[in-house]
Amino acid sequence: MGQRSARSLSLIAVLAGVLSQPALGDTFKCIDANGRATYTNINEETRGKNCSLVMREISVVPAIPPARSAKPASSPPGFPKVDPVTQKSRDEDRRRILQDELTGEEKALAQARADLTQQESIRTGDERNYQRVIDRLQPFKDAVERHEKNVEALKRELGNVK
Repeated sequence: MGQRSARSLSLIAVLAGVLSQPALGDTFKCIDANGRATYTNINEETRGKNCSLVMREISVVPAIPPARSAKPASSPPGFPKVDPVTQKSRDEDRRRILQDELTGEEKALAQARADLTQQESIRTGDERNYQRVIDRLQPFKDAVERHEKNVEALKRELGNVK
């Protein structure tokens, strides 16, 4: 045999080996004894197991969720409905209650700020260490912050009322 024949035979052997192997993108689904499914692309892992070829290529990109319809959700049949006049009355009551709470919270915030200002102006003889001043003022600062957050939340809630 010549050198050319040996190369041809080796090329044929390589091609035969490559063609006999499954494609790199093959995906197998294997079911274990408990009925759980596992997926693999390694052919050796499928030997002796209950496996089947799922597809040559698999996409791991998550599906896009279906678009929501533009119409509002309808209530189930028999669900009690409130007439518009009653609902408007309830909304007005809610707005009034929130407005009253907001007024009270704004007054409490003003009082808390005044208390803090008063405490900041006081210096006692035992507070040579500034940390003692900070510790004495902290409850007043906390009260101001709490009332500010309450006012902000009530304003946000009033903005949501129909």
